[in-house]
Amino acid sequence: MMHMNNPRLNAMMEEWLPEAAIEKMQEKMEAGELSSHELVLMYQARIAKYDPAIHSVLELNPDALHIAAALDAERKAKGPRGPLHGIPVLIKDNIATQDKMHTSAGSLALKDSFAPRDSFVAARLREAGAVILGKTNMTEWANFMANGMKSGYSSRGGQVLNPYGPDKFDVGGSSSGSGASIASNLAAAAVGTETDGSILNPASQNSLVGIKPTVGLVSRRGIIPIAHSQDTAGPMARTVKDAVFLLRAIAGQDEEDPATLANQIDLTADELFDPAALKGKRIAFVTEEYLGKLSKDKEAIFQKAVETLERLGAEVFEAAMPASKAKWGYKVLLHEFKAGINAYLNDLPPHYPVRSLADVIAFNEKHPAETLKYGQEVLLESEAKSGTLTEAEYLEELGYNLYMAREQGVDYVLEEYGADALLFPMDGSTIGPKAGYPSITVPAGYANDGEPVGITFTGTAFSEPLLIKLAYAYEQATLLRKSPELRITSSEKIHTTS
Repeated sequence: MMHMNNPRLNAMMEEWLPEAAIEKMQEKMEAGELSSHELVLMYQARIAKYDPAIHSVLELNPDALHIAAALDAERKAKGPRGPLHGIPVLIKDNIATQDKMHTSAGSLALKDSFAPRDSFVAARLREAGAVILGKTNMTEWANFMANGMKSGYSSRGGQVLNPYGPDKFDVGGSSSGSGASIASNLAAAAVGTETDGSILNPASQNSLVGIKPTVGLVSRRGIIPIAHSQDTAGPMARTVKDAVFLLRAIAGQDEEDPATLANQIDLTADELFDPAALKGKRIAFVTEEYLGKLSKDKEAIFQKAVETLERLGAEVFEAAMPASKAKWGYKVLLHEFKAGINAYLNDLPPHYPVRSLADVIAFNEKHPAETLKYGQEVLLESEAKSGTLTEAEYLEELGYNLYMAREQGVDYVLEEYGADALLFPMDGSTIGPKAGYPSITVPAGYANDGEPVGITFTGTAFSEPLLIKLAYAYEQATLLRKSPELRITSSEKIHTTS
C-alpha cells in the first residue's frame, strides 16, 4: 500500500490534509511549516493510494513538483502572490493547458493532442500561483456524445465512481472527476465546466460547493466546447471560501471572448464572507421545478434547509414561474456544438490528424470496441447540422430559450415577487443555465442511504457576490459536509515511493 517514506509528511497527509482549507495551507506555508513542494508530494501520494478505486484523475503534470519548488523560492524572495500561491489544483480534461499534459475531453481521438496554448483559465491559474497538478476524468465530450452514456464515463479514462458510494451512487456529470477527486481530497480544489448542470450536479452528488458562473464571468477561450450560449468554467471545492478563491483567480475580461466584456463585477470584497448575510433576504422556491423528482428523505433535507434559512433571518416563500411549463429542446446545443468543436479542432497544431467533428466520428468508427461503448448518436446528430448557425430551427429555439429562461424564468420571479434569489433542491434547474445565469450549490446533508444532497441558489446575470454571501452564511450555520470513507484497491499504479 502506498505510504510516504517521509514520516512527517505521511502523518500530515493522513491526519491534517484531508479537510484542510486553502487558508490553513497558506498559514502553514507562511510559517515555514510546509512547502508547496511538500503539498504536491502529499497529493500525489493520495492520488496513488485512493484514485485507483474511483478513476477521477486522468493524468498528472510531470512538472508539478518543479513548479511548486519555483513558487516556494518566489515566496521566500518576494512573498506570496495571493491565496492560491503554491496551492495544487486539478482541472477538467476539456480545459487546454500548454504543457506536457494532453487536453482530450475524455476522447481517444484526442488522447495524443497537445494544446497550442493555455486556455484563459489555465493562464489565470498560473498567474495566481496555483500549481496545476493534473487533469480530471470527465463524461466524454461533456456528455454530448451518446444518449444513455453514464455520468463520468470516458473512453480515455473509464468510469469515475462516487467516493461516497462507488457501487451505489451516481457520481454526477460531466465534471465527474473534478467532483470525485476533490471530495476525496486529491487536491485543494478543482475547475469544472458546465453547459447544463455539469458543475452543480457533481458538486451536489459529491458533497461539494460548486459555482456555475454567469456566462462571461470566466473566459471560454481554450475550453473544448458544447454550446457558446451556455458554456462556462467554474470552481469546485470543499468550502465556499475555497471556491471563491478559485473563482477570483479565473474570472476576468478577455479581449478574445466577447462574452467577458460585459462582466464588471468585483469579487475581491471580504464582505462576501458574512455569516449574517441571510438576514432580511427574500428567497423564492418554485415547487413545480422539483415536484415528483425527490424521494421523501431528500425532500425532508430540502425542507430542513428552508427552515435553516428562515432561522437565519431569510424570508423563504413559494413562487410560480411561467418557465416551469416551457418545452425545452436541445437543438441549440446540436447546432452550437458542431460550430464550436470545429473551431476548437481547427486551432490544433497543423500536424494533428483530427481537425473536425467529422474526423472525430470517423476515428470512433475505426476503433468501435474502444470508443463506442454507448455509441455516438449525438455526435452524428450534430454533424448533420450545417455548423453555420443559420438554420431557423436553431435561431428560433435560441430566442425561445433566452426569453423563457430569463424574462419568464429567473428574472420573472425576482421582479414579480421582489425576491433576491431562487432556491432549488439538489443541483437546481435547467432554467438558470439556459439563461446563462449563475448558481451556487452547497452541501445540505445526506439521504438515508448516505447519498450526498445539496441545495442550489440561483440569481440573475452577474449576481455572484450575492449568491456567494447567501451560500456562505448557510454553510457556516450548518457545516454539514463529511469526508467520504475512502477505499483502497490494489493496483499496479501503487509502487511509488516519495
